[in-house]
Amino acid sequence: MPASTSSRPSHVRRPSYAAVLRVPHARRTFLAALAARLSYGTVSLSVLLSVTRASGSYAVSGLVMALFGGTVVVLLPVRAGLVDRYGPRRALPPLAALYSALLCLLAALTWRPGAPPAALAAAAALTGCFAPPLGPTMRAVWGRLVDDPALLRRAYSLDGVAEELLFVSGPALVGLLLRFGPPPAGLLLSAVLMLAGTCAFVLSPAVRGAVPPRRERGRTPGRFPAAPVLAAAGLGLALSAADLLVMAFAQQRSYGEGAVPWVLAALSAGSAVGGLLNGAVEWRRPAGERLAWLSVGLGTVLVAAGFAPGMWTLAAAMAATGVFVAPTLTTAYLLADETAAAAERTRAGAWVNAAVNAGTAGGSMVAGLLVGRLPVGACFALAGGVALVSAVAVRAVSRPPL
Repeated sequence: MPASTSSRPSHVRRPSYAAVLRVPHARRTFLAALAARLSYGTVSLSVLLSVTRASGSYAVSGLVMALFGGTVVVLLPVRAGLVDRYGPRRALPPLAALYSALLCLLAALTWRPGAPPAALAAAAALTGCFAPPLGPTMRAVWGRLVDDPALLRRAYSLDGVAEELLFVSGPALVGLLLRFGPPPAGLLLSAVLMLAGTCAFVLSPAVRGAVPPRRERGRTPGRFPAAPVLAAAGLGLALSAADLLVMAFAQQRSYGEGAVPWVLAALSAGSAVGGLLNGAVEWRRPAGERLAWLSVGLGTVLVAAGFAPGMWTLAAAMAATGVFVAPTLTTAYLLADETAAAAERTRAGAWVNAAVNAGTAGGSMVAGLLVGRLPVGACFALAGGVALVSAVAVRAVSRPPL
């Protein structure tokens, strides 16, 4: 098993975010990865709008989105394993090419109304099967570029905040594009971003020279990242429920739907601030212990949000919740990297990514069943309770054996 990042020698005193981007080849590699990952910020809304327009059915749209998201999440560790085995330069371009080609096929199917639902569902499910694991791969590249633990933490924090901003700016970019073309144009844009960004990424010197670690026969695989996966799943469950509960809160108190985006924007803003602060602090406690306490903070604030008397108070509570979101994910990725074998780091990060997405899907479904049957305050308490339970589980699996 590789040495923990905490054991790496420190060469940088009080590293800054600017120092991260001054690492040789870091800026070029990171920007290329962000360009490709922006595709994930534009694709979901583009698929939803395109399929709804082509089929005229919200039921078909929901099925297509579920199939697309399901194959992206379920097969993510498998695709990440290909990157670990063959290296990003050999594994990513074929995945990006197939993914982009299938997005173009989906755009062609949805360009005019009347597309067969079965064809839309098959194309969407197949597209999700080939979604390149760019986030986990970029985080593995950070681990190779940066040998200082404090600087690596800042790199992961910067990566997490940037990813948060991509998922905010992506839908806005699709909205702008809709002024000039139909919804399937967003699918074409997503395809171009993915293919061009991935090609630029693998041509970066930081990636081009990367050689996948040799796998020894009979080697014991690295430990499954149980603590990071539990924390990420708890985060996804809690946050997806919170999104739906904010909408229910606004409707029940007659604030109107227009207030909901502002509250969710406060959550994203809090997450960005929390991510930057997390990278700036020189933590002395181990990552597993920090991860448990971050989950406790997230759960506590969510429980308190259920007592909000009005929308402004709820927005403040959501901003405070967001402060724990990016640090939780960043710490989960760092811990996964620490516990993974050298040849399995991309897949370890992919497990964390898959866990938060699976938790998000499950939380939305459960919250949808509970809203209307229980008071909103009680639902907030349950969402916070999920995060608290995950904190206990993280602490239990992170505790060294006696």
